[in-house]
Amino acid sequence: MDFLKSVFTSPAFFGFVGGLVVGLGFFASAVWNHWKTKRELKRYQRHLSDKLEIEAEHVSGLRGKLDELRTENENLRLKVSSGPIQDSAQQLERELEIYARAEKAMVLRAPGFAQAWESAKEAAHEEIREEERGKSLPRRIFRKFFSSTAEPAKQLTVKESEPAAAGAAKPAPTSAEKIETAAETEA
Repeated sequence: MDFLKSVFTSPAFFGFVGGLVVGLGFFASAVWNHWKTKRELKRYQRHLSDKLEIEAEHVSGLRGKLDELRTENENLRLKVSSGPIQDSAQQLERELEIYARAEKAMVLRAPGFAQAWESAKEAAHEEIREEERGKSLPRRIFRKFFSSTAEPAKQLTVKESEPAAAGAAKPAPTSAEKIETAAETEA
């Protein structure tokens, strides 16, 4: 017993027990921090999985919208490519010359055609003037979408703005005048 008493009362034993208590304290702290870190990691994993699910839904929605826009774009491209687009000035001049010759032949051959033609032409000129001033809805819409710069309204000359005399038939314009008029309205 004396031996045990001497062992338990020795300073080395107290140092050993003190070190053991301090070591157990550090071990308990390490285990506590490990559990705390594990819980935090699980929380972060749940947060990450929720975030990935939300982003996956968003990305799938964007992909669907992108596919829809691609099909719409393809449809519009096909509509534009299938439309009658005049791609050269020579083609326009040729068409204008054909119409000028046909008009001249009709004015000479058909009685009463000249008056009806002049009134229809004047109505068309007035409609074009209204569109150029921006008073026509389709013209305003197309100008907004397809015009790169704002074009001011075209100023008509006295020759273009004069209405045809009521009783007298106006002489048919020449091909050069029609080409000039078409080039001005196109520009």
